[in-house]
Amino acid sequence: MNTSTIINELKFKAIRSSGAGGQHVNKVSSKVELSFDIISSNGLTDDEKLLLNQKLSSRLTKTGVLVLQCGESRSQYRNKELVIKRFLDIIKTNLHIPKKRKATKPSKAAIKRRLENKQHNAIKKANRKKPL
Repeated sequence: MNTSTIINELKFKAIRSSGAGGQHVNKVSSKVELSFDIISSNGLTDDEKLLLNQKLSSRLTKTGVLVLQCGESRSQYRNKELVIKRFLDIIKTNLHIPKKRKATKPSKAAIKRRLENKQHNAIKKANRKKPL
């Protein structure tokens, strides 16, 4: 993954934010919409594109475009920074492939300890009974 190439491929659009804000909110486009076309990206390998298409399938449009929006801040510049940060986090987490788990057996000492503890508890409970 080439981050600088990917950031250059991002497309931004400023739109009006919703919510409270009086007359000013009707004049200013502070909400930022980011769109990234995964399929035509030059910063990703074919394997990475395939992996992202599978993992982000519910977040992609029909044409394979990832669309994110940010309207948290009143500043368009700050919203652009936030949406880029969120985008990079999404890409990095979805490109991460977890290590395969190796099956292991408990050691002989651990098995012995478990059985001794089990026997100890059995004796303890047996001692609670009334004698016959």
